[in-house]
Amino acid sequence: MSESAFIFSLFMVGVTAIGLYRKFNPQGLLMLSGLLMLTAAFFMQVHPVTPDKPTGTVTFDIIRMVEETFLSNLARAGLMIMTIGGYVAFMNHIKATNALVYISMKPLGLFRNYPYLAATIVIPIGQLLFITTPSAAGLGLLLVASVYPVLVSLGVSRFTALSVIAAATLFDQGPGSANTAMAAGLIGQSNVEYFIVHQLPLVIPTSLVIMILFYFSNRYFDKRDRKKRQELSSQSSGDLAESSVEKPDVPLFFALLPILPLALLIVFSPFVGLFQPVVALGTTTAMLFSLFLSLTFVLLHTRNLRTTFDAFGSFWKGMGNVFTSVVTLIVASEVFSKGLIHLGFIDFLVSYSSHIGLSGLTIAAVFALIIFGAAMLMGSGNAAFFSFGPLLPGIATQLGLPVFALVLPLQLAASMGRAASPIAGIIVAIAGVAGVSPVELARRNTFPLVGGIIFLILYHLITF
Repeated sequence: MSESAFIFSLFMVGVTAIGLYRKFNPQGLLMLSGLLMLTAAFFMQVHPVTPDKPTGTVTFDIIRMVEETFLSNLARAGLMIMTIGGYVAFMNHIKATNALVYISMKPLGLFRNYPYLAATIVIPIGQLLFITTPSAAGLGLLLVASVYPVLVSLGVSRFTALSVIAAATLFDQGPGSANTAMAAGLIGQSNVEYFIVHQLPLVIPTSLVIMILFYFSNRYFDKRDRKKRQELSSQSSGDLAESSVEKPDVPLFFALLPILPLALLIVFSPFVGLFQPVVALGTTTAMLFSLFLSLTFVLLHTRNLRTTFDAFGSFWKGMGNVFTSVVTLIVASEVFSKGLIHLGFIDFLVSYSSHIGLSGLTIAAVFALIIFGAAMLMGSGNAAFFSFGPLLPGIATQLGLPVFALVLPLQLAASMGRAASPIAGIIVAIAGVAGVSPVELARRNTFPLVGGIIFLILYHLITF
């Protein structure tokens, strides 16, 4: 890769970051930046800019890549995210969320004086769920539907509730993770062996440190924001909203409906192993099944077909709102990421870092920081690690390191960087559904995650 292409990519990253900070429309800014980088990659002849189905001319090929990005996201994550967003809106409409909060506040009342402890406990619980539901955006939205309203009712701010939900997906771990599968393949182990032998001994102590950092960080930011916003409503400041704990005028068993999709995914997960043969239940299917079952309960409760159809309409409106605010931003972010990749941004970082004369352990630490930053820029732990991954065995051999010593910290650093990215799918999705800024949420997560990545690197270098 030429230095001019790297300098241009750095320039575009800087311009985009400034634009996001100044609150330019993120979809337009990221899309334009990505298209400019793809165009530059073509003229600089860094990487071939070709869609899966070329049109025959580069002008239309670049636009075709945008089309394919839309199609792949809608077919893959877009429908799932829209379905979950619609389900959250539907739960709010039928007051099932209110019932969940009302029921939960009774056993969780003791946490009213310790709301940040309750929020922090969500992190390890969510990490266990993430092993059985290995989709960051999917699990994040499921937790927004179930855990988020309870945390807010306990007294933490919306940003604190969302930050711990994002932290629950920090580590792509477990046999079902795509990054785990690739890392295990690079090392020459099975997914399960890699998870037990290498991932867990590093993830467990790092998770404990991150829980402590998130606890104190969220307390600090909430206290600061509360002082700044005393004149605003309790919703903005994060104070307890009294109306959220009033007994709703719906049957209290409706409280089970927001958590039903998550329960279904856990019960039918192949990693839980309760059913033989295995029932292949996806997130979207679980959401739609829960939706239709909930509609049945609404009909039985109201005994009014018109009211039931009106409630159903809230689901479609929720899907539309999520498409406008979330899915379009994910597509724009992926175009931006493609621009960085086709300009050879990652290739240059790898080649430069491996030729500056650092020791093997130092380069491992530098690479972990680089991939953490790359995941922040690209909004994807998979994209960052998949770009680096194939190069790591050869680099490890040149440095005289075991392959796992280089692969493990980079694989975990990639997923950690995702939680600090304002364009990451999970950050965009959960912030969009909760109605807050993804940039502010990513900023809230950055401090504890920087501390976490530093601990992860040092602990790994000392113990491996």
